[in-house]
Order: sequence, then C-alpha cells, then structure tokens
Amino acid sequence: MKKLILALCAMAIFACEDDSPKDYVTFSGEIKNKNSDSIRIYNRNYSKTIAVNDDGTFSDTLKVETGNYTFHDGGEATSLFLENGYDLKLTLDTEMFDETVIYTGVGAENNNFLAASALKMESLLDIDTDNLDEQKLNAVLDNARTKYTEFVDSAVNVDSMIISSSRDDLDATLQSFQRYYGGIIALRKEFPKGSPSPTFEGYENFKGGTTSLADLKGKYVYVDVWATWCAPCKVEIPYLKELDEEFKDKNIAFVSMSIDDAKRHKDSWEKAHESWKKMVEEKELTGVQIMAPNGWQSDFVKAYKINGIPRFILIDPEGNVVDPDAPRPSNPKLKEVLKSLI
Repeated sequence: MKKLILALCAMAIFACEDDSPKDYVTFSGEIKNKNSDSIRIYNRNYSKTIAVNDDGTFSDTLKVETGNYTFHDGGEATSLFLENGYDLKLTLDTEMFDETVIYTGVGAENNNFLAASALKMESLLDIDTDNLDEQKLNAVLDNARTKYTEFVDSAVNVDSMIISSSRDDLDATLQSFQRYYGGIIALRKEFPKGSPSPTFEGYENFKGGTTSLADLKGKYVYVDVWATWCAPCKVEIPYLKELDEEFKDKNIAFVSMSIDDAKRHKDSWEKAHESWKKMVEEKELTGVQIMAPNGWQSDFVKAYKINGIPRFILIDPEGNVVDPDAPRPSNPKLKEVLKSLI
C-alpha cells in the first residue's frame, strides 16, 4: 500500500508539472531545399539563430515577449507570431517559399493566418507593369485595400494583436508599393522605349580587361545590376544562367554588373572586389561579368536612378532603351520578351 501511495504521489507531481504553463516557445520544423545551415528568428528586441540539420530539420526553444517576429532562412523571410507556451512546427519548401509555409501545433492558427495574409497581399499586388500609368496603379491599390480589409475582417480565432497589426500595416504596405510602382512609371517616362540608353565605359571584366556598352553594339544587352550581399539577387542567378545557356547562339549579351562597394565590405574596396571575384568563380557565373567602379555612385547606376537591387535593364543593338525596368530572369515573361525580339 505504501508503495502504491508513493507512486500515486509521484504521478500527481508529474501531472502538475505537465499542466503548468511553459515560459518558452518550442519551435521546430523541416525545410526542403534549404537555403542555409541556419535560420534566424528576430524582431527589434530579440534575435536567435537556430542550426538546421543536413536533412532540413531544426528544433529549439525560444523565450520571447508576445508579438510579431521574422523568420529568415538565409534566402527569404516570413512573419511569425510567438507567445510563450506555443509548441509550433513549420514545414516549407524554399522552391515555392510563401506558397508552402504550413504550421501545426499550438499557435498554428495565428501563424497560418499570417502566411495566408502574405499570399493574399502578394496576389492583390501582383501588378502587370506593361502600360502601367498612375490611374491604373491607383485602381489596383484601391482594390487591394478593399479586398485585404475584407480578408482580415473575416478572420476567426486569430489573436486580436495580429488583426490590429495587420490593419495598421496596410497603409504602410500600400504606400511602399505606391512609391515602388510610381518609380517605375516615372522611370519609363524618363527613359521611353527607343531613347538613348545611359552607357558604362571601361568597367572591369572578370575574365580580364574592361568592357563598355559600346563593345556590345549590334547585340541586345540584358543588364543585371546586383551585389554579392543581396539575397534576392542571388535567387535570380540560376534563372539567369539558364537563360544564358538557352540564348547562347542568339544576338544577346547577358551582362551582370556588380555594385559591391567598400561600405558593404568593412570600408574596404579590396574586400568588395575580392568578394565579387570569389562569388563569380564559386557560383560559376556565366555571361559578361563586370564590376562597377564606384558601386552605387557609378555613372550607369546613377543615370538609371537605381536605389534598389536587383534591377534589370534591356537595351537594343543600337544602344537604345527597350525597358529600363525589365522582367527578372525568374519571371517567365522575360523569355517571351526575348523570343519576340531575337
């Protein structure tokens, strides 16, 4: 009897411990086609790096303040809502990042809402820039405001803090897109199709010597303005290499212009230059690989008003503008455009 009583007491203590609220988050998951050997969870006041195993799995505990966080896998990012006591599991495939984010476990409802919210906003703001003008842009943004508000208002079993922040963030998001697409509209007004393109002269070529736009006269020129530290730029690399291979016998030159500069490399131009050459070699980058001599302040970059990368520019065989903000290599539309020209 004594042993039985002791056993029951032990079970009671164990049960009490299990039922007590946890003062931490358990966060685990599996990433297919992982971008990095680690992930990072962070906001303004918190940051933690978690190792990712060879098979893409990860697991850790996080002691957090309730609120919004960012999950970054080394290539892309998504939003998280964390609260101590959550036991959250994430699965995703980086080849279709946003479309495959799924959460299970305690806290899943709030985070699946955030994942769906990102996709909703992306679909509403998937703007075709062909023939885009101020009136069409305003109509798209007004529709996005209405539809997204309806989406948020229809949410059930979602934390009120998330609903409130989703509404609060809407204005900032739409203003950001207004500036971005407004910039494209202004750019195309300044550089209409057929107008002379700004040029670059004597930019260092990875293979030796220098390259100028004039050296490529007689060919279409697709310029990729990028940098080694730019994650979205690196996402485009495989697609650009595929295009270079597919169109290698055609009348087009694929030019990758690095704008790595000292500010991004410990105030050292030598380190910037070394990083560029190392990545070109290690990634086996194809096409014409050149480096702008003054980073963001290089003449070609300033002339095209480039203040964000990657940026893609298409120039015709006579050195005239085809598109000052051409589709990305990952956009199937680019291939259609090139086939129609060449």
